[in-house]
Amino acid sequence: MTVHIVLASASPARKKLLHAAGIEPSVVVSSVDEDAVTTAARETYGALAPEDVALVLARAKAEDVAAEVAGAVIVGCDSVLELAGEIHGKPADAAEAVSRWRRMRGASGVLHTGHWVVDTREHSAGGTGATLGATASTTVHFARLTDAEIEDYVGTGEPLRVAGAFTLDGLGGPFVAGIEGDPSNVVGLSLPLLRELFAEVGLAWHSLRAPGTPT
Repeated sequence: MTVHIVLASASPARKKLLHAAGIEPSVVVSSVDEDAVTTAARETYGALAPEDVALVLARAKAEDVAAEVAGAVIVGCDSVLELAGEIHGKPADAAEAVSRWRRMRGASGVLHTGHWVVDTREHSAGGTGATLGATASTTVHFARLTDAEIEDYVGTGEPLRVAGAFTLDGLGGPFVAGIEGDPSNVVGLSLPLLRELFAEVGLAWHSLRAPGTPT
């Protein structure tokens, strides 16, 4: 029986990661107000660690889409960069991206990606009704960029579109000196962690491969 996987994210990188791993998800973008969600979570639970912020947002996005999409397994994700104890998402503008990169160059940060899975399939179709998640964290070591390199990179617009203001699989690749942990997590979605979460709802990764995917 084919399982409908829905990615609750507009990220092309996350969709590309799943495609490369043999899974063809539908994409339904959530309407979650991230600031409102994190504010409400802090009012309820107090101060949140960076990895918890990522998980809270991933859950909100997955559950928002799950409320609208039945008969599927929903995957929500959110990434934040922890740098010197501070939490960073997408830069608000080019000036913020430049300022952040001046702090990042020659330093290290931790990219946290929250993952949340909601199973909205009917019980007769193997559904579990499960809602569960976890966060993957990868340490990223940044190269010592010159001011000119920072200005040029920010000028491409790429840092404004991604959490942490950098990519591993795009124009930012040359500026990542090394990583400790799962590389797919830095791209936007930890494939090993998602495999484990799927297993917890009774889904073997190989059973989710799209027809025609090499085995």
